[in-house]
Amino acid sequence: MITLIRTRTLNTLRTELAMAETEAENARAEADKCLEQSGELLDYLTHADDVAGELRSELAQSRLDAARLEGELEALRAQVLLDTEDRQALRTLLRVTRKQNQRADRVYALFHHGRLHSVHPTVEAAEIAAEAEGAPRSGWTAHTPGAALPPACEVTWRVQPLPFGAPTP
Repeated sequence: MITLIRTRTLNTLRTELAMAETEAENARAEADKCLEQSGELLDYLTHADDVAGELRSELAQSRLDAARLEGELEALRAQVLLDTEDRQALRTLLRVTRKQNQRADRVYALFHHGRLHSVHPTVEAAEIAAEAEGAPRSGWTAHTPGAALPPACEVTWRVQPLPFGAPTP
């Protein structure tokens, strides 16, 4: 069988064939380009997956480090509180020591019937010692400096201030 085709139809078919081949070539080029990009994307995804794995392990290590540091921080806070308490106790001791080390300028002698019974740092301490020995709780009188003292035999208990040590300049 013989088929007759017109020249115009043949030229149209040839033109369409050339366009189809050009489109096919463009499609192949586009497919190659997409294939190349997909390979690059696959490499990128593989690399991103590796980086994500490394970041996960670093995150786990960071969490362990943070937990350890929190424990150390709590220990340091407790130590700071103890140090603060120690400093306060040392300040208190220093204050007490300074008060005790202040040199007294006098002592108070307690006499019983004119004889020395004991020596005390304060009048109150001397009176308490006398009361412990049976002296009455009331009736204590202060002696005016420079005034004459009654004879010792007339006074059962007497507290008398006495200068202590050398005078300070």
